[in-house]
Amino acid sequence: MTNTPDAPDTPVGPGLVTAAELPRLRRRTSAVLIASQILGGLGVPIGIALAPVLATEVSGSEALSGLAPTASVAGTALLSLPLAALMTSRGRRPGLVLAYLIGALGAGLVVLSTLVESFPLLLLGMAGFGAGSSANLQARFAAADLVEPDRRGRAISTVIWATTIGSVLGPNIAAPVGQVFRGTAISEKAGPFFFAAGIFLLAAVVVGVLLRPDPLLTARALAPQSDESSSGRSLRAGIAAVRASATARLALVTVAVSHTAMVSIMVMTPVDLGHHGAGLQLIGLVISGHIAGMYAFSPVMGWLSDRFGRLTVIGLAVGLLSCAALLAGTAGPSHGRTAAGLFLLGLGWSAGLVAGSALLTDSVPQPARAAVQGLSDLTMNTAAGIGGAIAGVIVARASYGWLNAIAACLLLPMAALALRRVFTRSAAPAVPAAPDAATAPVTPTAATAPTEP
Repeated sequence: MTNTPDAPDTPVGPGLVTAAELPRLRRRTSAVLIASQILGGLGVPIGIALAPVLATEVSGSEALSGLAPTASVAGTALLSLPLAALMTSRGRRPGLVLAYLIGALGAGLVVLSTLVESFPLLLLGMAGFGAGSSANLQARFAAADLVEPDRRGRAISTVIWATTIGSVLGPNIAAPVGQVFRGTAISEKAGPFFFAAGIFLLAAVVVGVLLRPDPLLTARALAPQSDESSSGRSLRAGIAAVRASATARLALVTVAVSHTAMVSIMVMTPVDLGHHGAGLQLIGLVISGHIAGMYAFSPVMGWLSDRFGRLTVIGLAVGLLSCAALLAGTAGPSHGRTAAGLFLLGLGWSAGLVAGSALLTDSVPQPARAAVQGLSDLTMNTAAGIGGAIAGVIVARASYGWLNAIAACLLLPMAALALRRVFTRSAAPAVPAAPDAATAPVTPTAATAPTEP
């Protein structure tokens, strides 16, 4: 990294970022990520809505229908570390582009599996389709690369909020898109996956063309420690950074537990509603309210996280998720109570994901962030996949109420770590925060960004 005495608005040549250009670059990066998140949000819910239906159709067995969404979750988890490794070495842009391309390929394989009636090919396609979810998850961290530390929560939450648009529109356009393929070799249920493949390709083009300069590479160029060796940016260094930081471990647990509790309860709620006489329309309304809680209010969680601190919002997440489990678990035939519980479940997930993601970014050295963030997504998706699979067994052998009680118990270690961190901070003497030049207030200098791949 080289610093020059040039004025903030002095042109310093290609490949350089001046202090005056940095605010505009932050806004541009955010706009590109929001656009890609909307596109990704259009494609991902199609898989959530139609994967079990296609699995039943291709396999000929309802008992195997749950394997398709499980394959998608597994693909999201398994691809998290390779994508993080690519981003760690080459930047956000190549990793996000590759993730969307794999998602498009996976969607194409799903369509092909219906033509050749191959269930294993369908599962392989759904695993690749999960890369679209990986891209959407990693985008929230890309949004935090260049912003000031006291605005990271809002930056992350804004990108998460953009998912609302796609998540609401995606399932609703699946039927009209499917009708376009009526009378063709591609079935109406597989047609939306063909559409999703095109959407993922468009998202890859948007990121590949417009996400320049790369936010992660630029942040490294502006950071004081950017001259460190690449070994400090390896996945091993990322794991070491988490082990060395109690705050990072709290953040990792927060994201994983919030996501696992949410997924475990959410996947079995339609089943419980059906047992109490709810029709498809009511079930759809309850899930829509849940999704609104997850995404629509994320900017509020981001503002609270920046204004009152990450630990405060993590405490809020524990409270909201606990109330959600209590309401849903004791609702019985009261559909309104179940709906309220699911809405709070979405709010609690939003609080945990936003505050946990911001705290994770705050608590590890800049060179190791991409690796740690990939580790976070691997952990949360693996835990949620296991939780979702076990949830069905718990409901079958015990009850939906017991599922909510067990999900609430998962919050105990998260709450204990947060309280321990609060007491540790209050007891420790104040020390100056380490500089984070990539996200610090702008000064009239310029930094040389590395050549992008």
